[in-house]
Amino acid sequence: MRTVLGFLIAVAAALGIGWYYWSGAFGANVTLVEARRGTAAEIVYATGVIEPIRWAKVVALTRKRIEWICDCEGKPVSKGEVLVKLDDTEERAVLTELEARQRRIALDVERIRSLVARNAATQTSLDQAVTQLQEYEARVTAQKDRIDDLQLRAPMEGVVLRRDGEIGEVAGTGVNDVLIWVGPPKPLRIVADVSEDDIARVRGGQTALLRSEGLGSTGLAAIVGEITPKGDPATKTFRVYLTLPDDTTLRIGMSVEANIVTREKKDTLLLPAEAVIDGNVFVVNDGKLVRRKVETGIRGTRFVEIVSGLEAGTQVVSPATASLRDGARVTARAAGS
Repeated sequence: MRTVLGFLIAVAAALGIGWYYWSGAFGANVTLVEARRGTAAEIVYATGVIEPIRWAKVVALTRKRIEWICDCEGKPVSKGEVLVKLDDTEERAVLTELEARQRRIALDVERIRSLVARNAATQTSLDQAVTQLQEYEARVTAQKDRIDDLQLRAPMEGVVLRRDGEIGEVAGTGVNDVLIWVGPPKPLRIVADVSEDDIARVRGGQTALLRSEGLGSTGLAAIVGEITPKGDPATKTFRVYLTLPDDTTLRIGMSVEANIVTREKKDTLLLPAEAVIDGNVFVVNDGKLVRRKVETGIRGTRFVEIVSGLEAGTQVVSPATASLRDGARVTARAAGS
């Protein structure tokens, strides 16, 4: 019985000692990464939407029911081609009335003119009748223009990029009441929003690395083109136009994330950003932490440039946390092990 009890005590002691070492009781567990040389890039983050450089929206000027709309989505159209016809019943009735009055006044003008020729009417009465006739001629012309406005035409030559609305629906004048989008499908650009805190670093000609949820990370790129001079005080952003190549796989209406490279430095020393805390890094020497002061340069989203204070190949603790103390005993392991 005593032998079995002694064996159990020995096993328990061995397990306790193993756990003591494994859990890092002799020192916190830390992960080491190696400082390596590479390219450091300073970026500005932006989000945007793909759209053609030249395009137009076709909207109704008045709230009217759609009588006819073309089946032309994705098809080429010429400038001035009718795309949508709105209900013009009321407008044509008004035109009929105006034309009838115009004809009646025209007959009155001819009758008064003949009376004036025989000195049976005054020139003043003729002038009044002529003025009234001209007034109704102008009304008829304006009414015809109103009727013509109910036929929505293509404002430019291009392709119908999208068609919204069906026969019988009511077209309005609201912001979201666009019926037809028309324009050439190429070239494309990105209309991106950049924070006012970062816009001072953005310049024309800079490269933007793109990411789209629909296409994933496929090395898409664009070039910074124009920057809107005035920002939006409500959203605190500036509008930046990014030019896309003609062979881009992005499509109109897609949303993208853009990392605009504002500064780049090749063959420089890099560390993960989380390895640097308050301008310091930690190295491990004989199982103890040693704090080192470093000078940093370009700071990217994942990596930070080390200007001085560290050599290539040096292994440092990553991530570095506020709980680490200079001289503390630790148990170190390489990243990925």
